[in-house]
Amino acid sequence: MSLNDPQWGKRGGGNEGPPDLDEMWRRFNQKLNSLFGRRRGGGEDPGETPSVRQLGGGAGLIVLVVLVAWLASGFYIVVEGQRGVVLTFGKFSEVTTAGLHWRMPYPIQSNEIVDLTGVRTVEVGYRNNVKTKVLRESLMLTDDENITDIQFAVQYILKDPVDYLFTNRRPEDTVLQAAESAFREIVGKSKMDFVLYEGREQIAVSAQTLMQQILDRYKTGISISKVTMQNAQPPEQVQAAFDDAVRAKQDLERQKNEGQAYFNDVVPKARGTASRLTEEANGYRQSVIANAEGEAARFRQILVEYNKAPGVTRERLYLDTVQQILSSVAKILIDAKAGSNLLYLPLDKIIQMTAASAQPEGQASSAPSRVTEPPPAPDTGARSRDALRGRERGERP
Repeated sequence: MSLNDPQWGKRGGGNEGPPDLDEMWRRFNQKLNSLFGRRRGGGEDPGETPSVRQLGGGAGLIVLVVLVAWLASGFYIVVEGQRGVVLTFGKFSEVTTAGLHWRMPYPIQSNEIVDLTGVRTVEVGYRNNVKTKVLRESLMLTDDENITDIQFAVQYILKDPVDYLFTNRRPEDTVLQAAESAFREIVGKSKMDFVLYEGREQIAVSAQTLMQQILDRYKTGISISKVTMQNAQPPEQVQAAFDDAVRAKQDLERQKNEGQAYFNDVVPKARGTASRLTEEANGYRQSVIANAEGEAARFRQILVEYNKAPGVTRERLYLDTVQQILSSVAKILIDAKAGSNLLYLPLDKIIQMTAASAQPEGQASSAPSRVTEPPPAPDTGARSRDALRGRERGERP
């Protein structure tokens, strides 16, 4: 039924008018009396208007319920890892730990719950993804006047809820600005190659220390837990040229490493060879000196014996010399003093043939020894025999 219907509010149709307000009030009063156990007497008129006392009892009950609900609104719970900050008329009053607590209801007191264990993250130079760059924050100038594009993330926790709530108006923006300022200061004191390659971890650690000093000076109640560099590269406009320079530098380093490897391979060998030759020369020198000293001592001993018996000593020296000479040759000549021919005994060949016959047949067949025929005996004429005897007599002292 529409509100504009002329029959709205009429009961039962016909010529009845709008609802009677007195009737509605009486019904409401009856419901209140039945709720609180108050019954009217038999002589009371059900249409009688409520008294002041009845109205005061109902209002008091309502006020009591509202008061209880208002006082109950002062209870609050602080879970583990959080802190409750109580405010009295908007001014800091106290900090509460984990558990159930009660404060004066609003607007006398209020409370703020601060999470101290949750890790918060601030992204600098990008938002949500490194591809979504914020060039105003990421472009930085290095010490060698080159521009770098750096994106990094800062993770932090809260260590003082009072400073976090009341000292700074926007703590998250303060962390963002402090992180950007610290990175610009450190990058501005570093070379481009150091920023892009070998110094990334060191820059992150230095930036974390500097950021913490800035935030402590501002009394933000924030503790930096970790700084992570997501990306560091030159601007996109010079990326191709920079890649060429990087490849050239890598080729240079590769060639230097190859040269160093060759140096490490050749030089130790040469030094070892030189050391070996030096040691061999020293050994030969010591050997020659020792032999010379021994020969000199031997000569002095022989000289003493020669002075005692010259003939015997000469004979002994002759025999020793002949034995030494003949022990180093492969042929032996025997002079027959009975006037026969000069005999030739190939003892070396005879020894080889004896050794070959002593081997097993299998080894002899697999590796047969080749024995050459001895050369024909030389001419044993009287002239050769006389010449040999004359030479022997001439060599004897």
